[in-house]
Amino acid sequence: MNTEQIPCESDQGASDDSDRPSPGKTAAAQGQPSSETDSSKRGQRLELNLMIICGVSLIAGIAAESFAPFRWLPLSLYALCYATGGYFGVIESVRSLRAGKVDVDLLMVLAALGAAYVGAAFEGGMLLFLFSLSNVLQSHALDRSRKAIRALMKLRPTELLCQSGSGFELRPIESVEVGTIARLRPGDRIALDGQVTEGQGDVDESSLTGESMPVQKSPGSELFAGTINLTGSLLFRITKRASESTLARIIAMVEKAQARKARTERFLEKAEQYYAVGVILFTLALIALPPLLAESDFSETFYRAMTVMVVASPCALIISTPAAFLAAIAGAAKRGALFKGGVHLERLAAVDTIAFDKTGTLTEGKPTLTAALPFPLQTLEGSDAEERRLELIRIAASLESQSEHPIARAIERAASDLDLKPLLARDFQAIPGKGAWATLGDASYLIGRPSLIAERGGSTSPEEAQAAEQAPARGETALLVARLDHTGRCERAIGLITVADTIRPEAREAIAGLKALGIRKIVMLTGDARPVAEETGRRLGIDEVHAELLPEDKLRIVERLTESGKVAMVGDGVNDAPALAAAHVGIAMGAAGTDVAMETADVVLMSNHLGRLLDAVSLARKSRRVVAQNLSFSLAVILTLVSLSLSVGIPLPLGVVGHEGSTVLVCLNGLRLLAHRSAR
Repeated sequence: MNTEQIPCESDQGASDDSDRPSPGKTAAAQGQPSSETDSSKRGQRLELNLMIICGVSLIAGIAAESFAPFRWLPLSLYALCYATGGYFGVIESVRSLRAGKVDVDLLMVLAALGAAYVGAAFEGGMLLFLFSLSNVLQSHALDRSRKAIRALMKLRPTELLCQSGSGFELRPIESVEVGTIARLRPGDRIALDGQVTEGQGDVDESSLTGESMPVQKSPGSELFAGTINLTGSLLFRITKRASESTLARIIAMVEKAQARKARTERFLEKAEQYYAVGVILFTLALIALPPLLAESDFSETFYRAMTVMVVASPCALIISTPAAFLAAIAGAAKRGALFKGGVHLERLAAVDTIAFDKTGTLTEGKPTLTAALPFPLQTLEGSDAEERRLELIRIAASLESQSEHPIARAIERAASDLDLKPLLARDFQAIPGKGAWATLGDASYLIGRPSLIAERGGSTSPEEAQAAEQAPARGETALLVARLDHTGRCERAIGLITVADTIRPEAREAIAGLKALGIRKIVMLTGDARPVAEETGRRLGIDEVHAELLPEDKLRIVERLTESGKVAMVGDGVNDAPALAAAHVGIAMGAAGTDVAMETADVVLMSNHLGRLLDAVSLARKSRRVVAQNLSFSLAVILTLVSLSLSVGIPLPLGVVGHEGSTVLVCLNGLRLLAHRSAR
């Protein structure tokens, strides 16, 4: 009985709705299917075709038995049925015997031949047909897993703007060699790792480092696949091929998934050969002992022994676990969670503690406007307070309209959400690392850090200064907006703008959902200041908060947590990798997560939405219940059928239907996990 994982390869072909695809934009994955995948597909088609021929010849054989003058006809049809139904069973049996093992396939082949020997050719053919059918269902489950995971690979960067002679041309990323010079435009997703050779700009590396602020890049800086070029035009030299990219690593992880089998599955596979040897010896005893101990008809004894061999075979028991776990892995993949094997699904089902990294996991990982306070603060309660607040945001957004900084984008998004039309900015000038100024209408304004306002002669009241000073303690960046006089000095500060990395909208609901599923402790690990971390933890209902941590501190805390429970660690960056490795289950957030995090983690969530984590935990726990159902049902069927065969005796066809029917039922019960509903 073959439960081997079918390899997963990228889809062939590409599609894009735009007439001219932009490098770094998403499109269908390209690439030729591997010969291994072609071979797997051919094997599946052959298995299905042989099963159909087996079934047709079996039905034709029983019909042809009524034609007495042509005895050769049913015999020929049954021979065809046995050849097609037992083809893969014989191959697997020979392979196992060469390896010094005895498996279920050998039991089925021997039972079918024994049935034919005692004149029950139809019963033996039915056994082989149903055995083939159950194998086809297993292959179908594996194929559904492969297709579901391949579907997630369709969206990825497929082309890159590469230097060619004196110009640039679009090339498929699979054909780009190391050392090629490529160009990035603002907004492009970086498809391949490289090193900047020309230009400057900001790159969003939140998935790599957990830092919510973009990183400035200049000649010599490293670029990483999966990150996003936010500003500036960059030239960079490719340092890694497409086969070493983030998504290529995900595909490789999926291909290896079945190698990491669940504990229950490994136990059953080890027990299978001992059980099979025991069944064969018991069958031989049933054949040999009755004639020796008492007079009995050999044909009847042999028939009963073959029936016992069939019903005692552990097909349903062996397929119980992989049928459920493979379907669960496929169902999870369709919903954006990649498990690297059934062992991690089984472990996640037992988790009672979850530790979260903060930045980019519980929070958005990008700046958002959090407050706009017009000065003087004493007038905020007036009837025109809201108008003054909106005007402050409008002025700030107008000043930032020509800036490429992510904080500027956050202020602009806030103004756009409030339907505030920006003012025309003239004479714009950026002050690197500090702020910017411009003329709006007939007045000039400055926006920047409090230190810049002070340098330009600006002053604030004690209450206003205190409001700006308290912002960093809450994890916020404070910007002051001031009006300038004709000399460029600050005439007066008109308000305070604060920007921060905000909590994900679904975070609180997801944490509440995890607790409802039975997670007893939620822990947050972060390098942020303690006041920021504690405030975030309070708002989310987190049980335990650890702040101001280095990667080694996260590792130490996770190791301590594993001493008192089963721990899952959720993170998205290099700084989370040690803790991900130390936890019982490491979970990497986001399809664009760093290679190190995804390589270290046991589960990869393709989306940053925390609901995916809730779905994964819910599915893991449901899969554990389904496995328990399958094992209990399979064992009960075997014990019942063996007891009936040894006591009252049952016909071989009934034993065949009971045995193979239970195998089909556990497969179908496992396939229910493909349609697992969201826990949200």
